[in-house]
Amino acid sequence: MALTIRRLQSEDLPALRRLLAEHPVRHSFISSRLETLGSQAISLQGFLGAFEANRLHSALMLGANVVPINTTPESRVGFADAVVTLRERCLSLVGNQEEVLDLWHILEPSWGSARDVRHEQPFFSTSAPSSLRIDDQVRYSGVSDLDNLFPACVAMFTEEVGISPIVNRPTAYRQRVDELVTTRRSFIRCDGDDVIFKAEVGSIGNDVAQLQGVWVNPDYRGRGIAAPAIAAVVRFVLQDLASVVSLYANIYNTRALAAYKRVGFVQTDTFASILL
Repeated sequence: MALTIRRLQSEDLPALRRLLAEHPVRHSFISSRLETLGSQAISLQGFLGAFEANRLHSALMLGANVVPINTTPESRVGFADAVVTLRERCLSLVGNQEEVLDLWHILEPSWGSARDVRHEQPFFSTSAPSSLRIDDQVRYSGVSDLDNLFPACVAMFTEEVGISPIVNRPTAYRQRVDELVTTRRSFIRCDGDDVIFKAEVGSIGNDVAQLQGVWVNPDYRGRGIAAPAIAAVVRFVLQDLASVVSLYANIYNTRALAAYKRVGFVQTDTFASILL
């Protein structure tokens, strides 16, 4: 039976939740949006759905980040036809490796070359405190840390993405860093005024906290700081925020991958990202 592609409406929210529950860790970021906004997420965020008869078969989250949700080769063709005009509003495609790379293969002739194609990003999760010795100098970031923390966040983002987050929207990025600090989702270790390690919980959905922005100051790298610091963050998150901690990293970031494995993270998925 042919699939029908249409925008989701508020009455489709239960079906979308059921779809996300098929892969709760993979889709925790999307679930966090639904948990925060409820039915408003459908209109504010924007979703396309592929329907087989009246059953929601798969979906696509729209916005700056376009994320496939349990798509198939057939539904990806339909979604690509529907989003071909959204190129200027999209900054990235991100999600399950097979789905993202196939969707990009279909869209690239219309959208043009990507700035970067990250073909393989191991996705890790853990639900247990690390057996590794933790760094007891890692703590929640406070408002008094912001002036030192903000440049570290900018440095990490620029190193990771290749573009400074403050070139076009400096105020918005500062507000995001402030929000993560005030909601106790930011972690830091300092040496005097130097931030030597930082990490954030970017989202919490399905009782899964997704870490982002894990960064060690370049002047302090090679000293074994990362793994004990990450182990401390995992302890805080499991105690205070969620039952599962997840993250993903680029396959070529061998030091980071080794640190995550030392902490006790296990690869449970593989992501890919297309940066536009």
